[in-house]
Amino acid sequence: MKLIHKEIDKGGQGVVTLIPEEPEDMWHAYNLITEGDAVKSSTIRKVQSESSTGSSTSNRVRTILTITVESIDFDTQACMLRLKGRNIEENQYVKMGAYHTLDLELNRKFTLRKPEWDSVTLERIEMACDPTKSADVASVIMQEGLAYVCLITSSMTLVRAKIDVNIPRKRKGFAQQHEKGLTKFYEQVMQAILRHIDFDVVKCILIASPGFVRDQFFEYMFQMAVKLDNKLLLENKSKFMLVHASSGFKHSLKEVLQDPAVIVKMSDTKAAGEVKALEQFYTTLQCEPAKAFYGKKHIEIANEAQAIEMLLISDKLFRCEDVKLRKEYVHIVDTVRESGGDVRIFSSMHVSGEQLEQLTGIAAILRFPMPELEEDSDDEENS
Repeated sequence: MKLIHKEIDKGGQGVVTLIPEEPEDMWHAYNLITEGDAVKSSTIRKVQSESSTGSSTSNRVRTILTITVESIDFDTQACMLRLKGRNIEENQYVKMGAYHTLDLELNRKFTLRKPEWDSVTLERIEMACDPTKSADVASVIMQEGLAYVCLITSSMTLVRAKIDVNIPRKRKGFAQQHEKGLTKFYEQVMQAILRHIDFDVVKCILIASPGFVRDQFFEYMFQMAVKLDNKLLLENKSKFMLVHASSGFKHSLKEVLQDPAVIVKMSDTKAAGEVKALEQFYTTLQCEPAKAFYGKKHIEIANEAQAIEMLLISDKLFRCEDVKLRKEYVHIVDTVRESGGDVRIFSSMHVSGEQLEQLTGIAAILRFPMPELEEDSDDEENS
């Protein structure tokens, strides 16, 4: 997603202008726009015009309209958002208050105005516009003298650095120059890794090459990490995985990602993280039921006691039409974070998100047992 303009005041009112560039961006837009928001975008409108002879013709014209959103339809197949609402700005073709449907499509700019931008929607924009926030797999595709450092999100691969170093050939009398060239190349690749990979987000870093280049580079990098006491690399050593690739060119990444061992290693990324969190919730519910609850009422009571260690919440709850209710969910997220809890926002498009919705869409693992909440549940069931 490309952010063109953002103007939000301290009270949370304001506008943002965005261009969806990837299919995933339309999903972000669907989560950002709610009923009551104003959306401005270009659209096609059929216009009837009457000639001097009294005959009427109809033409299709492109115009810019601003509507107050009354209904939202997300077509996942066509990757398009259909917004229906009334026109709220003067327009030569469309009367004020007339109904119109705006189709938001890939690579078409739209402006979104909200009466209040809350922390969840602002975080969504930040995540959509900075793919590095959601890229939890990185890769270094290399061969002697050439390397690409890439970040991989669920829908795209981003090249963050290309390293191209001329290495003298290894021939009689030139071995020293060859070694010097290799060291210079490895040093540049290592610096690119440190500069472009966020180890707090990335869970798996693939180093792929033909021959032994990957092994030699890996050995060099960790020798340097020990020598320079680089704690960042040393603490994250287990995240690196060495894989074979037929070349050091970017297109080799496709075969690397299809390697069964890589698929297993990558299973601990964001989507799998959601599955893991849900499994943890079910295990706690089974083994320590006084530390696992679901449903808004119980979560609110646990939150007031600052007892929530991990909050599991479906993004569907932030799309509810009831503004007051939506604010209550945002408040839960904010206060859990303030008290040091971990918040996992589940995508309702993932299997784990669908499972969470069967548990009311909101659940939590607690820091300490709250048996009084269990008694509440029993009282409700018996009444």
